Amino acid sequence: MAATSLQDVMDEAGNIVDVLRNSKIGMYVYPVVAPEFSNWRVEQEAWRKTAVLFDQSHHMDEVIVEGPQAAEFLAHHGINSFSNFGLNRAKHYVPVTPAGHVIGDHIIFREREDKFVLVGRAPTSNWLMFAAAYGNWNVRLRHDPRSPSRPEGERVLREHYRFQIQGPDATAIFEKMNGGPIPDIKFFHVDWINIGSKKVQALRHGMSGAPGLEVWGPYKDKDYIHSTIMQAARDAGVNLVQCGARAYSTNTLESGWIPSPLPGIYSGDGMMADYRQWLGADMYEAAGAIGGSFVSDNIEDYYVNPFELGYDFYIGWKKDDFIGKAALEKIKAEGAKRKKVTFEWNRDDILKVIASSFEQGTPYKWIDFPQPNYASSSADMVCDDSGKMVGMSMFNGYSFNERCMLSLGVVNNDVQVGDVLTLKWGEPETTGKTSTEVHKQAEIRVRVSPTPYSSEARENYADSWRTKS
Repeated sequence: MAATSLQDVMDEAGNIVDVLRNSKIGMYVYPVVAPEFSNWRVEQEAWRKTAVLFDQSHHMDEVIVEGPQAAEFLAHHGINSFSNFGLNRAKHYVPVTPAGHVIGDHIIFREREDKFVLVGRAPTSNWLMFAAAYGNWNVRLRHDPRSPSRPEGERVLREHYRFQIQGPDATAIFEKMNGGPIPDIKFFHVDWINIGSKKVQALRHGMSGAPGLEVWGPYKDKDYIHSTIMQAARDAGVNLVQCGARAYSTNTLESGWIPSPLPGIYSGDGMMADYRQWLGADMYEAAGAIGGSFVSDNIEDYYVNPFELGYDFYIGWKKDDFIGKAALEKIKAEGAKRKKVTFEWNRDDILKVIASSFEQGTPYKWIDFPQPNYASSSADMVCDDSGKMVGMSMFNGYSFNERCMLSLGVVNNDVQVGDVLTLKWGEPETTGKTSTEVHKQAEIRVRVSPTPYSSEARENYADSWRTKS
C-alpha cells in the first residue's frame, strides 16, 4: 500500500534522513515571477542604490486565522508574546515543538481583535492547520497555499497580491503614489496609504535590510497596483528596478534571516507523532530535500532552536503556557550552544571550484550564481583547523553589492568573528537528488562575519533581532 502520511514514509524508510537526502523534488523554485527583469546584478544593486520592487505574491503560503480564540490559539502555538500585539501591528511569528525545535516562521498581521493573517513558508502553515484540528479551539482557518512551482501555463490566482518597495529612493515613490507625504509608520506597524484610487495597507518592513514598505490587497487589483507603482516611480524620476526570482532569493544574505531551517518535526511522541500521521506523504515535510556536506543518521542534528537563530527575545516568558515553553526554559538555563553568524567565502577557493568545470575529470560541486541553494534545506559542514565540525552553513549565495559569496548559519559559541574556518562544499555521497550532478567535495575557507553582514542593516535597521545581534 502506498504511503499516505509522513509517518508512513518514515516507517517504510527506516531513517527519514535517507528520504530527505534522496528527494527528487528538484531545485527550490520561487514561482511565477520572472527569473530576471533586467539582470540579477542590477536588481541586487537597486535595493542599495535606488529602489527595488519585490513581487511577493506567489512564493509564500497565507493563513487567515479568525474567531473568538484566535489570539489565544496563536499565542499557545508560537513563542511570541502577544501582550503588546495591538491592531495594525505585525510580528515575526515563530512556532516550536514541545522539545523547543524551530518548526518555521511567518510574518503575522493583526487586522482585528479576532483576525490575523500569517504569511510564510509551508511548515508553519501546516502546523497551524493541524493544531486547529487537533485541539478544541474556537477558530476558523483559511489556507491559501503558495502558487505552483511549475504552473505549466495554467492561470494562477491568489487571495492577495503582495509587493514590497525599498531602497534609498523609495520615499519619493511613496509620496508620488500617495498624493503627498505618507504617515510616519513605525517599524512592523501597519497603516493605510493611497496607491492611485485604491487605499491599501502598508507594513513598514525591508527584506534586504533597507527601509521600505510592503503593500497588499485583493489579487484582482494586482495589475492596477503594479502599473500605478511603476508610473509613480517614473513621475518621481526614480529608477525603480523590478526584482526577479533569481535576485529575490539572495536579499536575506545581507540582512541575516535564515529562511529555511529544517522543521524539527520528525521526532517526538504524543502530539508530534499525531502530526506526522496528519501530514500527507506529498507535503513539504515529506517531499522536501536536505542538501549539503553534513550527513548524520540523527535527524535532530539538523534542527535549530530560537536561541541559535537570535529569536530568544521574542519569547513570551510571562505567558501562562505555550508549546515548547518548558524546553526553552531548560535551554535558557543551560545556555544555547550555538549562535548565528555570516560566513564570507574565500575568493580564490571559489575560483578553484568554478575552474574545475573547465577541466577533465570529476568537477567540484557547481556553484550557481547568484544562489547555489539546490535543496529545500541546506546543511554544509564548517570545520576548524583540526577538522572538527564547529558549525553549519544553512543558506548561501552571491552578493553583487558586497562582491562576495556569503552564507548564513550557526557556529559553536567559542567561535569568534574574524576566525577563519573551512566549509566543506559538495556532498560526500551520490544521492537521488535531481538537483545535483556527479561531483567531488571541495574545501572553501570562510571568514566568520557579523550578522547582518550589511552595515546598513546592522546599524540603521529598526530595533529587531538584526540590531540586537
